Amino acid sequence: MFTGIVKEVGRITRIDQRGESRRITIAAQHAPKELKTGDSVAVSGVCLTALDIMAESFCADLAPETWERTSFSRIHDGALVNLELPMRADGRFGGHIMQGHVDGVGELIALERIADSENWWLRIELPREVKKYTVYKGSISIEGISLTVAKLEGRICTVAIIPHTVEMTNLNSLKRGDPVNLEADVIAKYVEKMMRSESTESSLTVEELVRQGF
Repeated sequence: MFTGIVKEVGRITRIDQRGESRRITIAAQHAPKELKTGDSVAVSGVCLTALDIMAESFCADLAPETWERTSFSRIHDGALVNLELPMRADGRFGGHIMQGHVDGVGELIALERIADSENWWLRIELPREVKKYTVYKGSISIEGISLTVAKLEGRICTVAIIPHTVEMTNLNSLKRGDPVNLEADVIAKYVEKMMRSESTESSLTVEELVRQGF
């Protein structure tokens, strides 16, 4: 499980074609020191398996499905990616629950400085499969970053970005039209399923979830 608090920005240094799959090499200063072969790591919001770990780099394999259905379709040598290690059981919960399972790819509309402010507006066009789970003041993961929805107009989602987030993530390397990985709030998905009476495995009701603080 991840929480969307980016710990480091890595750099793609190599992309190797291996049959239908690809292996990417990511240079990073801190993450490789904490990784072991087979560990999970979130790379711009995608849960991948760390392989060939060196002092300042690690690799990960991308299946065709992962390449085609995430923002990895735009990566190239030198591209920046957000990195997060899984949350420790005794760690602080800094963002919101994330699984590293991309629900859809959005399009970056703009990253603009707010007038008379050091903060920024980030605008993303959401695909329909993510928009239905997105609510005002709710949580959304964009490129693996836990963010709060400030405005929702049709399929255009706007979030406020503080200078620290711009500086410490890959957002400042993206340009208009770039695809971005999106993960909706997992709680919304469970609530939707129970409301549709599709789940026969869980005895929890929507009312019980509300009582428990979800």
